[in-house]
Amino acid sequence: MSKTDRIPNPWGSFLRELDDIAAGPVDFHCIGGFIVNTKYGFSSRQTFDIDVLAITPNAQRQEFLEHAAQGSVLHRRHGVYLDLVTVIQAYPENYDQRLAEIYAGQLKKIRLFAVEPHDLALMKLGRNSERDRVDVLFLASQGLVTPEELERRYRAEMRSYIGVPERSTDIALQLWVSMIREEALARDSGAKYRSDSSA
Repeated sequence: MSKTDRIPNPWGSFLRELDDIAAGPVDFHCIGGFIVNTKYGFSSRQTFDIDVLAITPNAQRQEFLEHAAQGSVLHRRHGVYLDLVTVIQAYPENYDQRLAEIYAGQLKKIRLFAVEPHDLALMKLGRNSERDRVDVLFLASQGLVTPEELERRYRAEMRSYIGVPERSTDIALQLWVSMIREEALARDSGAKYRSDSSA
């Protein structure tokens, strides 16, 4: 097993202790900065929690949170914690069909799944913070998010679940689409300039 296959610490040591608590097989649907950093390569993206949208089956959910949530023994020991996200206004309805397992075989009972990049971006849309926009621009710069697919999936799988979207997420989506296109244009112009200068 190569070094890059291993869950990096402090996440690895934290999750191995949590794995010992699990009574049986359980899946974590992971979102947020942990995924942007470890799965999608944004190495400078700092975060101190593992955001999970779902824990399935959820029989041990409360026990996991008692042992590993913010302020818990595991948090104090490792400096990171488990955060069950319950405040997302809406997310793509078929996101679970696009999950990708990460760090397969690293833990005995817990399996970690990362949401697909467009789904991850859309889960951030309602909050629309500066950090969210930085994450989305990074994913777009790596070719992992396109404005066309972002808009298509929003309209097909998410918009109908949002109250009065034209006053909130419609506006944020158009901002993000423009932001991604402007960043791509600037990147292409910069690459062309460098190419012309070296000619």
